[in-house]
Amino acid sequence: MFDLDTWQEIHETVRRNKLRTFLTACGVFWGMFMLLLMSGFGGGLERGVQRNMSDFATNAVYIWGQRTSMPFAGRQPGRWVVFHNADVDAIAEEVDGIETLAPRLQRGGYQNGSNVHRAGKTGNFQVMGDVPAYNRIQIMRMEAGRFINPIDMEGRRKVAVIGAQVARELFDPADDPIGGHIEIDGVWFQVIGVFHSPRVDDDGDRQNATIHIPFTTFQQAFNAPDRVGWLAITALPDRSGAEVEEAVRAVLATQHGIHPEDTMAIGSYNAEEGFRKMTTLFAGIRFFVWFVGGMTLLAGAFGVSNIMLIAVKERTKEIGVRRALGATPMSIVSMVMQESLVLTLVAGYGGLVLGVALLEAISAAVGTEHEVLGSPQVDFGLALGAGVVLVLVGALAGLIPARHAARIHPVEALRAE
Repeated sequence: MFDLDTWQEIHETVRRNKLRTFLTACGVFWGMFMLLLMSGFGGGLERGVQRNMSDFATNAVYIWGQRTSMPFAGRQPGRWVVFHNADVDAIAEEVDGIETLAPRLQRGGYQNGSNVHRAGKTGNFQVMGDVPAYNRIQIMRMEAGRFINPIDMEGRRKVAVIGAQVARELFDPADDPIGGHIEIDGVWFQVIGVFHSPRVDDDGDRQNATIHIPFTTFQQAFNAPDRVGWLAITALPDRSGAEVEEAVRAVLATQHGIHPEDTMAIGSYNAEEGFRKMTTLFAGIRFFVWFVGGMTLLAGAFGVSNIMLIAVKERTKEIGVRRALGATPMSIVSMVMQESLVLTLVAGYGGLVLGVALLEAISAAVGTEHEVLGSPQVDFGLALGAGVVLVLVGALAGLIPARHAARIHPVEALRAE
């Protein structure tokens, strides 16, 4: 590869067949370009989803009460299952493998808001009653102040942690929300913290428009002394969420006299299962991207191989003269392989450079705040892997023509028309 004569021969071969060389290189160029483009967008989509899930525990389980669908122990179906404080205590005592147990309440019910007032300004926001442990299930990225603590719970303090949107709508830009007061359905609360969600989708907007108050304060202030809306639970690292979910459902069935086979009485959502499915999905996307890109590159390699076979046939007499003057079969193989590798690598790296440039341009235009798609970038590992694939494709493209050239007999080559 460092012989000047070799490079002169390769240049002369390309110069004599400009159009054929260009059309052949297009296949490899397009294959590498599409591989980079699909990998960049697939990685961007994965980063966007991971960003939107980064503030939630991926092993969380959410459990709520519904209507019973089967009679049991003299009780008719159709009863509403309403959780109480005793249920939380029973779960904490009887279920092993729980890392975090967070009972929750919401003012007005699921996805309903409450009118919140301050200094003549009014907004409709979600009001949640939470325990300090909930901050380990949904991580609050605090802009100022703090989250609810055990002292707030014990003293039933009328304090509130508000989302960034709540702060923008109820407080002037020059005002510091910390220490200020807001009125929720006739009850005044002091703001002790402001947080924001890292998500940029509808869920992120909803979280930023949420107010968190101590769970015990919620029960006392809004006349729900023994009421639990639903449960948010995380399992220990060595336990699966499915096991904890099943154990919790069994305890709740006993507590509320629910038939063991009545699966409709208690609703649940296992985030761990959803995260596992998402991980499997993106693994499938990565495989699909590499499979399609690899097949496209392979098609380009076949094009290069066919053209090199034609080139070998055209240079049959030249190869015969080389053999007659003492060239070894290995030198003939090396010559053909070098031409194939140069053609493949130049075309492939052209696609690599254009693909990276286009992804960088799209990344600059989209930024990192798109609702679904993260920044479409190509990491060093992918570029390195693409380079290895290029070398293998180039070697594969030149292997068959090189072996064919090495088997040419000098006498028959000199007789060839």
